Amino acid sequence: MKVNKKNVQTIDNTISYTHVETGSKTVCFMFSGSGYNYDKPLFYYATMMMFQNKIDIIHIHYSYSEHILKKTLEEVSKAMMDDITPVMLDVLKNGQYNETIFLGKSLGTIPMALDLMKREEFLKSKMIVLTPLLNLELIFNSIVSSEHQGLLIIGDKDPRFNLEQIEKLSYANLEIEIVQNADHSLDIGEFDTTNSILDLSNVMEKLQKAIKMI
Repeated sequence: MKVNKKNVQTIDNTISYTHVETGSKTVCFMFSGSGYNYDKPLFYYATMMMFQNKIDIIHIHYSYSEHILKKTLEEVSKAMMDDITPVMLDVLKNGQYNETIFLGKSLGTIPMALDLMKREEFLKSKMIVLTPLLNLELIFNSIVSSEHQGLLIIGDKDPRFNLEQIEKLSYANLEIEIVQNADHSLDIGEFDTTNSILDLSNVMEKLQKAIKMI
């Protein structure tokens, strides 16, 4: 396993990312949430699961001010893609990968839904959307109309959860997993450690099944 920390320079910014190589022909691009970074449980164990399946990993290290996050959804997506696209071009330029997976949580699902799911070159990519912002119409409409295979996980105590929307999403190709009593971090209750860990294990089992389908 080879870990490389790299930077990509654009006109306005320097974007850093971590590229962990296992010699795989499949790569997973991960997009963190706002304040929910790659050392948090969902990303930590999702990363471990990718390694277990011999899948290379890209962690893109972005952060945005409140000023950016208060802009329109389209503007937020564009700002994120301005950081994500140069990294993707840098990673994919040598043609070493045959398959791509995209995994995002919350904020990280915005560029997935509004941009990546609509790109022809990624129509066969697997999409893993964790706690997506389904209360935002553009996000919901994009996911429900997507033909991608993959996995969507959300807790029924997440403020973005809506049962009517979930029922509509059941017609999409994504497998839907509702975590009972889980919040936006997929934690159970306020301090229910045992059940939070058990549900995290179940989430990883669902992820394992999803990536095994490649």
